[in-house]
Amino acid sequence: MKQHSFEMGPIRPTAEGGRHSLLIRATRNCPWRLCAFCYGIPYNREKFQLRTPAEISKDIDAAKVISESLQNLAKRLAGMEWVARLLDPYTLHGKEFHELAQDEMRNYQSIVSVFNWLSSGAATVFLQDADTPIMRTGELLQVLRYLKQAFPSVEQVTSYARSKTLAQKTPEELKQLREAGLSRLYVGLESGDDEVLKRVCKGVTAQEHILAGRKAKEAGFELSEFCIIGLGGRSLSEQNAKGTAQVLNEINPDYVRIRRYVPRQGSPLFDEWKNGGFQLLSPHEELRELRVLVQDLKVTSKVCFDHYINPSLRAGSEHVWLFRQDHNGYKFPEEKGDVLRLIDNGLNIDQARYTRAEQLIEGFV
Repeated sequence: MKQHSFEMGPIRPTAEGGRHSLLIRATRNCPWRLCAFCYGIPYNREKFQLRTPAEISKDIDAAKVISESLQNLAKRLAGMEWVARLLDPYTLHGKEFHELAQDEMRNYQSIVSVFNWLSSGAATVFLQDADTPIMRTGELLQVLRYLKQAFPSVEQVTSYARSKTLAQKTPEELKQLREAGLSRLYVGLESGDDEVLKRVCKGVTAQEHILAGRKAKEAGFELSEFCIIGLGGRSLSEQNAKGTAQVLNEINPDYVRIRRYVPRQGSPLFDEWKNGGFQLLSPHEELRELRVLVQDLKVTSKVCFDHYINPSLRAGSEHVWLFRQDHNGYKFPEEKGDVLRLIDNGLNIDQARYTRAEQLIEGFV
């Protein structure tokens, strides 16, 4: 087990729960890297790279060896809780964490990742990084089939995807990927307003978002769309909300995942904000924009607020979130009224009690 490791990228959706999904890196970094609010910073602005099916399969093999080794060890020690006591750098490599060499660190992280996955039921695999479907369809099919062969008990395989990529895939290609086991896609809609999309250099139009979302749904994918409150700043707030609601209504995804805009250091939009060209919304302005969005939604989606950057109140050193943080969120239209009432209640709370977006910048990854 100490001789095996596999490559993992830096991020995944919060709904994958980190420890719940096995992370397999199919591509490296983001193929776009120009969005003014993100700018590829989570991937250190590194160049996008396609990995070959052989490389990815080798990583799957390593994960399988580690998985089998941990399960065998659990049988000998009468449970995974006993295995957990052995999973520290000193037991594995005779060194403290900060003393590990690069290959030892990767091995340790790989073992911990597989252990957490097994402990959580070993049901889900997330293919990293930012846009797995950009791979040639035939090569991605090879990877999916090999993954299912290695781990036949896996119930769900998920990935980030760009609308631009999905819009360019044929319906037949998407159906093939779905039938091969890729089951859930996370798409960064961000906004449904063309002016906002152009301003933040998203590289896709509202119509392309709609086309991509519909094609994904028609192919049978479970679809999560991310959207960002406040991405248009103060000047484009209402049209950001209305345009986003309109696109979501056209797609009717399975999940709508709400985020609020927090400037990311090093990004062009952060610089624009610092220079006074972009105005962040106040907590009440964020809630008013959110209310317009929610009021206009005519979807049968689950609307989720599953990220720490969403509206929260300060209670000493703790945060109390205005909305539920669970990954299944609120079922629309049944719970739409509940969300609107929470927003209205939030608007009756003094803004001084809220955690402002500016206060989250340093800790925002």
